[in-house]
Parts: sequence; C-alpha cells; structure tokens
Amino acid sequence: MEEKPTADEMTFEEAMERLEGIVSKLESGDVPLEQAIEWFQEGMKLSHLCGQKLEQVERKIEMLVVENGSMVRKPFPVEGEDR
Repeated sequence: MEEKPTADEMTFEEAMERLEGIVSKLESGDVPLEQAIEWFQEGMKLSHLCGQKLEQVERKIEMLVVENGSMVRKPFPVEGEDR
C-alpha cells in the first residue's frame, strides 16, 4: 500500500489535487458530520499550504525589464508589499 505524502512533502499540484477531491466530496452533501469536519480541517490546512507555496514562488519570480536599452532584473511586484 502506497503511503500518502505529508503536507510538508506535497508539491503544490498534489496539495491542490487533494484539496479539489475534498471539496468535491464535501459538496456532494452525502457525508457523515464527523467525516465532513475532518475533511474540512484537512482542506483548510491544504489551502494554507498552497497559499504558502504560492507566496514562496512569487518571491522567486523576477521580471526582466528594458531600462536604458539594457535588460535589468527586478523583483516581481507582490500586491500589498511596499518595495
């Protein structure tokens, strides 16, 4: 039997896929309350994890800008952050 990766070991894509599966199950409405609560809690953790991973990627992205005829590397502007 294959073990599921822990949240820290998951890639963004794996976390999103798992989150989408949980949402689909919860939306079906045919879930016992205790199971729904467990899935909701897991979904919240996965949502937070995905947000963190996106923030990490945003900080790594750099834009190439032409300035005075040459290419210059500048940090990717992130909404809500002053630079």
